[in-house]
Amino acid sequence: MSTDLDNTSPATPTAPWPLRVALIGAGRIGSSHAEIVANRLPGVELAMIYDPIDGAAARLAAELRVPVATTSIEDVWNSPEIHAVVIAAPARSHTDLVVAAAKAGKHVFVEKPMAVTLADADRAIAAAAEAGVVLQVGFNRRFAPAFAAARSYVDAGTIGTPQLLRSLTRDPGPFKADPTRIPQWTIFFETLIHDFDTLCWLNPEAKPVRVTALADALVRPDAKAMGHLDTSVVTIEFDNGAIAVAEANFCALYGYDVRGEVFGSAGMCTAGDVRSTNMTAYTAAGISVETSRLDSDLLRSAYLGEFEAFANAARIGGPSPVPGSAARVALAIALAAIKSVEEGRGVELVEVDR
Repeated sequence: MSTDLDNTSPATPTAPWPLRVALIGAGRIGSSHAEIVANRLPGVELAMIYDPIDGAAARLAAELRVPVATTSIEDVWNSPEIHAVVIAAPARSHTDLVVAAAKAGKHVFVEKPMAVTLADADRAIAAAAEAGVVLQVGFNRRFAPAFAAARSYVDAGTIGTPQLLRSLTRDPGPFKADPTRIPQWTIFFETLIHDFDTLCWLNPEAKPVRVTALADALVRPDAKAMGHLDTSVVTIEFDNGAIAVAEANFCALYGYDVRGEVFGSAGMCTAGDVRSTNMTAYTAAGISVETSRLDSDLLRSAYLGEFEAFANAARIGGPSPVPGSAARVALAIALAAIKSVEEGRGVELVEVDR
């Protein structure tokens, strides 16, 4: 539960304590983030919730006993009591919010994508650097225990040189969303962006150089004519010779499915499991396992881990556990994938610097 720990100072005397955070965006993922920040981070206080929709911030604030709810973003920027923000607003608003938060001197945690153009990514990165604030992007798989363990095996050389990598995201079904309300290219900007980051992170020091993508509307083929895409496979070639595959689908009827794999010259490691527990039931009806139906359930420990890392970085002024430069690389891959789908060919990456 949030607390000021009787005003006990942290190890770094100049760090704010407690770290007071404002949530920007009280939707589904914002509400999940708010519960973690409010109740599960010692020394962190969720002090304000902003949402432009009348009543949204107030309802969540009442539920979590947050003292301030507002429909004015200026309240966030102007409050000297707010040290950091968690941005969980609609994706296309992220860059402007990052820039405004940085100018207001607030440390920034921003959900993916940080931006949808490279120019905007550069704008967000520059604003945070100029203001001297921490900018962390919400690539939560880096903090999932299994994925973190896989990265440690890669770093230790246990699996040798990475040669083949795989990352997949299958959203739980049935698919009930209205395709007309899903922005075009969402599958790349908001779903596969996680996989692009994961693959780069699991192949450290390597640079993505070529992207080839296929995409279709296999879940809702009736919506394809309006530009809807719900299924995709993307191949990424790296300058160390490794080949990676990212895969996504919007309707896995068996549950929320997130997995990764690194195959190397000396072995292989895998990460992720659709099962919510490792219990298997054996009955007259057959064999069954329970599965997760929400990202906030399957990746609960990852969400907690990324916010713990953000709070620690904000207190000491950095470095960011997931910097804006990482988001820029993943975005460059997403943009290349879009171009590949549009033009039906592989696309060389020319604006990526890791």
